[in-house]
Amino acid sequence: MTKKQIFKKSRVVTIDGKKLRPESLMMSYGYHPEWSEGALKCPIFQTSTFVFESAEKGKAFFEIAYGLRDDVSQEQLGLIYSRLNNPDLEILEDRLTLWDEAEDCAVFESGMGAISSCFTTFLKPGDLVLFSEPVYGGTDYFLNNILTKFGIDVLGFQAQTDPAEVEQMLKRSGKADRLAMVYIETPANPTNDLVDIGAFSDLAKNYSTSEKRVLVAIDNTFLGPLWQHPLKHGADLVLYSATKFIGGHSDVIAGACLGSAEMIKDVKATRTFFGAMAGPWSGWLLLRSLETLKMRMTQQMENAKIVADFLTTHPKIEKVYYPNLLKEGSKQYEVYKKQCLSPGSMISFDIKGGEKEAFRFLNGLSMIKLAVSLGGTESLAEHPATMTHSDIEPAMQKAMGITEKMVRLSVGVENVDDIIACINHALENA
Repeated sequence: MTKKQIFKKSRVVTIDGKKLRPESLMMSYGYHPEWSEGALKCPIFQTSTFVFESAEKGKAFFEIAYGLRDDVSQEQLGLIYSRLNNPDLEILEDRLTLWDEAEDCAVFESGMGAISSCFTTFLKPGDLVLFSEPVYGGTDYFLNNILTKFGIDVLGFQAQTDPAEVEQMLKRSGKADRLAMVYIETPANPTNDLVDIGAFSDLAKNYSTSEKRVLVAIDNTFLGPLWQHPLKHGADLVLYSATKFIGGHSDVIAGACLGSAEMIKDVKATRTFFGAMAGPWSGWLLLRSLETLKMRMTQQMENAKIVADFLTTHPKIEKVYYPNLLKEGSKQYEVYKKQCLSPGSMISFDIKGGEKEAFRFLNGLSMIKLAVSLGGTESLAEHPATMTHSDIEPAMQKAMGITEKMVRLSVGVENVDDIIACINHALENA
């Protein structure tokens, strides 16, 4: 078989007409052992370049890669160079599409690599980005300090704001005709505020024209590919810090962007020239992690629900931010029921007092580690105001609901009674 045939995506996903589920396909989709001397698992293709079978094939591969032929939509790109494509990355991208039912996926060396490439692929000077707040601190900085240097305007709105109010704000800005992208992080980091994906997808459609399509991009990191599927609610692009639940072992940095084949083709072109593609080791580690993704995320979610209930009863906790605690009948609850399949495993809470009490709590943790990041097998806690979101102005932090008394907790897979014992011990010393 040729390289082109060897690494062609397998589309056999049924048994006796029954469609196999993603958690089953994570073991083998897109790879066959006979391709690599019978190796059960995909090897690590630790190579910078690939040998062409002939000069003619090398020419054809480059024509496809750079769009030098009129119609290459039905042709499979052969292996050329690991900045363009690599078997580990191609198989990983194929498997990631299954959860979100996306046409294609591009994997990056970090979540910010995916986010920044998404922005730079689809935005140009003079465009306007409408975005929800709060977002991850790195995203906030890129929006407000990097994009603006290139003549791209940004307009933020608080996550819980009604979409109709946001549209009025957009009109008052005088820049509505320049709207090019709606960027949403939901649930928001670290407040767990929810944003109605469907409503903002409708807003984007209303401002699209025959010459310009307003895109909707969703950072889906907090709920991961299991518990929320933005493409089904009208989004165009889904973004992940794959470091988090997808990697899930706190041992790899990666990011991903998913969407239509047409859009991801453009994203991959940007990735090629920015050199932001993930390496084969990262691809291999993520392939390993995908096999246990559902088990891990399910256990983390079940643990988090118990931990959140415990926190609501503790006298030293002022407020708990967790989707499972939303009041029935509230707008946030309605959004949750419409677009979320689970509350996930991220909890934020306010400790009575302020920074001093929050730090005492964090310093009193033992089994739970004081560290940023999230979605790993271990439980982690951090202080958003002075850590992950510290580069946001204090006044803006306050407006977003990020206070000195807030702690963010990523619940792991440990025994839930032990997690609660660790939290309770630290609270007693806070």
